[in-house]
Amino acid sequence: QVQLVESGGGSVQAGESLRLSCAASGILFRLYTMAWYRQAPGKERELVAEINSSEDTNYVDSVKGRFTISRDNAKASVYLQMNNLQPEDTAVYVCSGSYVSAGPFWGQGTQVTVSS
Repeated sequence: QVQLVESGGGSVQAGESLRLSCAASGILFRLYTMAWYRQAPGKERELVAEINSSEDTNYVDSVKGRFTISRDNAKASVYLQMNNLQPEDTAVYVCSGSYVSAGPFWGQGTQVTVSS
């Protein structure tokens, strides 16, 4: 059974930081491309950042220079370090994993709220 469990969300002031974690089980984690998506109220889900098995990364323009995605294959975990958070970053952040014809698999999401 595949499980992706996020943690680390919360409420912060603009300019502060949060680190999201996603622990995976039931998959051969090191082969998977892992990603963080977010969905704000009334908006479509968007890809925030992704990291493949070679640790190549990709970010949406709005978070470049502020967010960093990383992975620890030994812990089957992916992280999203979010610095200089802004109110427009407020959303539910969801972890996702995919590999060739497997997935994507999704976590349940964690709420990030940034106040000005």
